[in-house]
Amino acid sequence: MAITAAQVKQLRDSTGAGMMDAKKALTETDGDMDAAVDWLRTKGLAKAAKKSGRTAAEGLVAVEVSGTTGVAVEVNAETDFVAKNAEFQEMVGQIAKAALSVDDVEALKAADMGGKSVEDTITDKIAKIGENMSVRRMAKIEGDVIAAYVHNAANPGMGRIGVLVAMKGGDEALGKQVAMHIAAVNPAALDENAMDAEVIEKEKRVQMDIARESGKPEQVIEKMIEGRMKKFVAESTLVNQQFVVNPDVTVGQAAKDAGAEITGFVRLEVGEGIEVEKEDFAAEVAKAAQG
Repeated sequence: MAITAAQVKQLRDSTGAGMMDAKKALTETDGDMDAAVDWLRTKGLAKAAKKSGRTAAEGLVAVEVSGTTGVAVEVNAETDFVAKNAEFQEMVGQIAKAALSVDDVEALKAADMGGKSVEDTITDKIAKIGENMSVRRMAKIEGDVIAAYVHNAANPGMGRIGVLVAMKGGDEALGKQVAMHIAAVNPAALDENAMDAEVIEKEKRVQMDIARESGKPEQVIEKMIEGRMKKFVAESTLVNQQFVVNPDVTVGQAAKDAGAEITGFVRLEVGEGIEVEKEDFAAEVAKAAQG
């Protein structure tokens, strides 16, 4: 019988199996959904479903550069132990290479990686290693010069923090210094024009409230706010920050002195923004005892 895309999707959603595995299971069982689930279980391909509810906040960020293009990819797992696993690291490196040819995470999940999609490869790895994993995000950048830096490297090109810098002019050595600065300081944006207007407005409201508590006249407060906002923007934007390599100049000035212009950057940190539910040890034991 003909297997529909809706059936494949239903089976994937209920088991966590890859698309091709789900389709094969339905084909082998003549479209019987329950039998298809059992078929996947016997092949060890439905194990991933039991893991999919767990928070994957560990893992690695991998960076890959090819010519004038650079990409950073975050692949998550549940524990740091898996992040140190050679198999996991090899997979992450291959995913980063596959990311060079796509533009977003959804396209990356569907991208071919040795005859299987990235998503199906991850599903297989979940079944084998026994932890939830996912490609969480990717970021791509282009420029005349692309430099990369990985902080807390677990292997070449992958670690806890991955940074890419794009420049006009300059060289890779300068780019790496800038990337190291970004890893350490974590600027919010390249320059004032690239800053989120809502972030600036929110900070301005906070500073206004603080200033009004002083009881000073409004005209004095306005001057105070002007100075404070200039400082906030300078501390938040890459080109205006004091360069960690040489605090006597800003990052933008250091680049200019070297005949370069920074045109963009990417910084990904493992688990950034993920809320992890924490339990005390007694609660964990109690949950385990309940099965």
